Amino acid sequence: MADVARLAGVSSQTVSRVSNGHSVVSEETRERVLAAMRKLNYRPNSAARALKSGKFRTLGVILFTLATTGNVRTLEAISASAADEGYAITLLPVATPTSTGVRGAVTVLGEQVVDGIIVIMEVRLLDAAISLPPHTHVVVADSDAGDRYSVVDTDQSGGARAAVQHLLDLGHRSVVHVAGPAESFAAQRRAHAWRQTLKEAGRPVPPPVGGDWSAASGYAAGLALAADPSCTAIFAANDQMALGVLRALHEQGRRVPDDVSVVGFDDIADSASFLPPLTTVHQDFAEIGRLCVDGVLRQIRNETTERGTTLVPTRLVVRASTAPPPPG
Repeated sequence: MADVARLAGVSSQTVSRVSNGHSVVSEETRERVLAAMRKLNYRPNSAARALKSGKFRTLGVILFTLATTGNVRTLEAISASAADEGYAITLLPVATPTSTGVRGAVTVLGEQVVDGIIVIMEVRLLDAAISLPPHTHVVVADSDAGDRYSVVDTDQSGGARAAVQHLLDLGHRSVVHVAGPAESFAAQRRAHAWRQTLKEAGRPVPPPVGGDWSAASGYAAGLALAADPSCTAIFAANDQMALGVLRALHEQGRRVPDDVSVVGFDDIADSASFLPPLTTVHQDFAEIGRLCVDGVLRQIRNETTERGTTLVPTRLVVRASTAPPPPG
């Protein structure tokens, strides 16, 4: 820094101001300092700067699995939003969804000097509700912890209601649900909204068919449902299971959408290329990531201590996999 200051004809304090992006330096002086930095191949020491300021420009992300589409896309969105704000992320997977595991991960991240933490909390903990050390800057994605933390989530219920109502509006008497794992918050909310929409419409509520988010579980569900001639509409809790349902119906000679209509949830990139293209509920993962990063940065800057849940709206994308039920 002293060498840069001598070459630019300024003080070391001015070099520091330029390095840290302070606006009190004139443009002419800033350009002279930057030119000296380039000539001397000077790079500010981010570690030393962090130790001095107490700000590390790194966010920790805790999650339990990268095997689900929702988690991967949420993580991708968080990473992109953090980069836009000049932050890096440190990812820490937790093998078992327990409160003890989450607290241990927070401790590890604290030792790795992060400024705040985002927890992608897609499943219910096995031992207790999530409990983090006090004064932790944290935002939780996909959880029911809005009474204790700042939570960001998709409007799971609104999306499921739109899917079921779409099928009812087409004239289907009822809708069968291929549900996600029972421990998943998203799956629970989607299943509850499916059931409530049918009840409010005065329609029969058939037993849900359990799945695990995979196309294989959707295929197994589809084989069972294909044997039931009364089944004319299926709402799958995600697009991967819907893909398995489509394959099973095709193999069993049930045409989609002529005989059976199918709706998914997520609007993954490939859903428009399914055969037929899939009607599904679109989730705005980019907005979820942006709100998670914005929320934790506002806590870091002492701009908010708010708790509660922010819901990101969904929208139904109608494609070729849904139609009125067959006559008769």
